[in-house]
Order: sequence, then C-alpha cells, then structure tokens
Amino acid sequence: MQPRNMSMSGVVDLAAVKAAGEAKAKAEQARAQRQDPANASATAASPLVIEVTEETFESDVLQRSAEVPVVISFWADQAEQSKQLNAVLERLAAEYRGRFVLGTAEVYANQMLFQQFGVQGVPAVFAILAGQAMPLFQGSAPEDQITEVLDQLIAVAEQRFGIVGAEVDPGEAAAPAAEAPPRPATPQELALSAAHDALDEGDLAGAIQAYRNVLSDEPGNAEAKLGLAQAELLDRVQGADQQAVRAAAAASPSDVPAQLAAADLDLVGGHVEDAFGRLVDTVRRTAGDDRDTVRLRLLELFEVIGPDDPRVVTARTALARVLF
Repeated sequence: MQPRNMSMSGVVDLAAVKAAGEAKAKAEQARAQRQDPANASATAASPLVIEVTEETFESDVLQRSAEVPVVISFWADQAEQSKQLNAVLERLAAEYRGRFVLGTAEVYANQMLFQQFGVQGVPAVFAILAGQAMPLFQGSAPEDQITEVLDQLIAVAEQRFGIVGAEVDPGEAAAPAAEAPPRPATPQELALSAAHDALDEGDLAGAIQAYRNVLSDEPGNAEAKLGLAQAELLDRVQGADQQAVRAAAAASPSDVPAQLAAADLDLVGGHVEDAFGRLVDTVRRTAGDDRDTVRLRLLELFEVIGPDDPRVVTARTALARVLF
C-alpha cells in the first residue's frame, strides 16, 4: 500500500454540491454545542473507537463526520490480517487523541455496508468526511505508511472542510473545550454562504451568479470555482431528456453540442471516465473553435471532480496527447 494524494472528489453526488461549505458550518455548530453547558452531558463521552453497524451508521458515522474524520476498518473474524490491522488502528486512534475516530465494521454482520462501500476484500479502510466516503487503502501496511495516510486525511479534513477533531484524553471523558468567540464572517464568506443557500433552495441561476460574484472579487477562491462548476453542470442537465440526448450523441459523434450534453449526463450519473473519454475523443475529431469549446468544457468538468483525482490525471494526459 502506498500513501495516496487524497481528493474528496469522486462520483458526482448532486446532494453534496455544497458539502465543503455545509461541513464548515456544521463543524462550527458542533464546536458551539460542545461549549454550551446545557449539552455537557451529551458531549462528555467521546469514544475514539466505535463498533459500526448498519443500524448505527447514520448516527455514529455520518453525523459524527461533520465534526471529526471517521475512519472505517472493514474486517472479518477469520481474516487474521484484518484483526491485526484493527489493533494498530486502535492504538493510533489513542495516540492521535481525537483527531480522528475509528469505526470497525465486521463484514458478515454488515453485508449492506460491505456492498455499498464496494469492498473487494478485507482488511479495507475508508474515511468519511462531511458525509462523503473515500477509500484510504486495502490490505495491511507498515505503520509509518498508515500514519502518513492518516496525516493526509486530517489535513484534508481541516483544509477542505474546516473539520478539526477536538482533543480527547483516551482514558477519560472529553471535557468541553473553551474556545475564543467566533470571528465575524468576511464579505466573501457571506457571499459564498448566499451561493450555497441559493443552491439549497434550487435557485441555480441565483447560485451561479452568487459564485461569480465571489470570483469577481477573489478569482482564486477554490470553493467558489468548484461551486460554480457544479452549479453550472446541474443547470445544464436540468430537465434534459436523457434518451434523446444519448441518441443524438450516438448518431453524430462529431456533433459538439450533442457530445457536450451527453458528457454532462455521464458525469452526473457517476460515469466519470465515460464523460472524460467522450470529450477527449470529440477533441480528437474536431478543430478550430469547436475543438476549443470541447477542451474548455473538459477543463470545467476536471474542476468538478478535482485536480488530484486519478481519473482527472489520466484524462489530462490523454488530452495532452490529442492536442500535442
């Protein structure tokens, strides 16, 4: 197993378009609740290792992932290697003192989770951040490589989602931490929040304009770039007749609008490689302004998935071969 460059991108989840902004808000809310004395009894216990079941997955994993990275280790009783890995992960959970929570899921008792995560064998380790799953590694690994992966995960959680697990004494209950009063939101943060709200209400045009407003003042805002690319994608596929779009694309491989529309549907449907392959092939078949139009759309879709995603890296290489 080699440590990987982590990307929270993957199959496009339309419900998670605003995940980064919402996760930051949830993390702030969770920290505020921990400070409230009225919630002291509810927050006093914060176990670093939990047993995950299908019945408790939503409350113990999905909800908790809004305030701390959750690592899930799939294991089986007859797979000794998976039990040994769990022992290492449990010890690391204590050493990391609350920067991540470990959940262990026995595969035969949780067949639905096993299938939903697409686990091919055990041991298999995933992470959940802000309700989104990402694979970490499969099989056993040296401890130094495991800690490198965990360090990457914790960095992604803080940088992309504002999620920072509260420090916990492994042998004691976690006491509410005293924190400084939250700082006022900046104008850019308020504009970004307005964009998220518009998207949440189904106002795609309003969301697109709000994201553009942020980028006009702060062109390098990565969250606004991602939000704009995803909002525009949702706007393009809204109300599309999928059968008609795919039939038109199949009938005219060189029809640029037809191929662009089909690629959007591919991406929204989770067929990321198909979307990229379709547009790379269309670049190969076109020239001039048509070629440039397809190339720019492909770069937009790269933004939706994320520059570090291996499928984006592969598609960029294929695009470069076609262009040069």
